[in-house]
Amino acid sequence: MNKKIAIIGGGNLGTAIAEGLIKSKFCKPSDITVTKRNLATIQHLAAIGVKITSDNVAAVKASDLVILAIKPWQVIDVLNGFLKQLTSSHMVVSVVTGVLIQDIEQALTKQLAVCRAMPNTAIAIQQSMTCLSFSNSSSTQIKYVTDLFNTVGKTTVIDEKLMDAATVLGACGTAYAMRYIRANIQGGIEIGFDSATANLIAAQTVKGAAELLLQKGTHPEQEIDKVTTPKGCTIAGLNEMEHQGFSSSLIKGIATSYNKILKG
Repeated sequence: MNKKIAIIGGGNLGTAIAEGLIKSKFCKPSDITVTKRNLATIQHLAAIGVKITSDNVAAVKASDLVILAIKPWQVIDVLNGFLKQLTSSHMVVSVVTGVLIQDIEQALTKQLAVCRAMPNTAIAIQQSMTCLSFSNSSSTQIKYVTDLFNTVGKTTVIDEKLMDAATVLGACGTAYAMRYIRANIQGGIEIGFDSATANLIAAQTVKGAAELLLQKGTHPEQEIDKVTTPKGCTIAGLNEMEHQGFSSSLIKGIATSYNKILKG
């Protein structure tokens, strides 16, 4: 029998998870319940067979897996609202930024399998990089949740102490990549392309470069070597970027974002 999934919070992230699970055929629409106070904003889910409700208690009672997709400040109150409905067979998965597994376990006051997941915005197109940490979870539960998030991108299991670093590299990293693409587009316009064409070339080139690494398992420098020839235009451009601090500024930016999270 398919597991029943309750997604508590039908905002952008909760909705994206539901849609990704359906598109990938991980589960049937009828196996998913999404909750939100304003149901008018998630009627499109109901139209494809997802159960929608404003009743968290009913959703949890009818589920096996509970995904928390709410605001950090809502977590304790929301958990308290359906605490009595949680049984030892339930598993709780949190995609809430900044809320520790320890915080969730303390709020639960009972021993349950808990997972903390950190996806990024590409989950909307089933291309997320999701980092996972587990507590009190069996190998079967870990596999199920990993398979679930693999349907909306790729996953890696990490120690929870690395979640802040994962936020920077995997979530903030989307913005860093977008800024690089934007700069590429601007450069493309300067050398003769119209904006739309430059956008297409820059975005597809970055997508292709990323797929080379993912599919071939190579190091970036190996792929760089394939397109840099002696006295060629590629190495000339790369060297100029490095002279201007390209790599060091990116590394410093990542470290600055990380330190910002640590300091709050």
